[in-house]
Amino acid sequence: MTQSPTPKNTGKAPPLWLLKAFTYLHVFLHRLGGGLNNLAGKEMCFITMTGARSNRTRVIPLLYIPDGKRTLLVASAGGAPDHPAWYHNLVKYPNIEVEHQGERRKFRARLTQGAEKDALWPICYRHYAPYAEYRKRTTRDIPIFVCEPFPYE
Repeated sequence: MTQSPTPKNTGKAPPLWLLKAFTYLHVFLHRLGGGLNNLAGKEMCFITMTGARSNRTRVIPLLYIPDGKRTLLVASAGGAPDHPAWYHNLVKYPNIEVEHQGERRKFRARLTQGAEKDALWPICYRHYAPYAEYRKRTTRDIPIFVCEPFPYE
């Protein structure tokens, strides 16, 4: 299994309430603005998934990391000690919908491991360099999901 770099005292992860508030605010602004796809200069996508415990439909904004026809999702939670709630949703219900620039597509998410995951980190860093810092903040192994078009293209 891929290990995160040795943790260092590099600061704290954002509080959970702040992450939740950001999520709700960003989804609200996206709907109000008819497709807000950018935050602080970074492209965002909106993931529609089923809640692992509630079985309810959930929509969350995440950084958009394209990799060919695939989309990569990094469950960093800003380097928090625990995986974000959406991680558990994708593990239990891997069929999702990704909305990017007004286009909605169906995907199937799967967790990466080992050499495959190691090869994906440079792609993730190119899209969002702070992921390296997040990996230093936490002792957990930050998951990367590969989302492939479904039905398969």
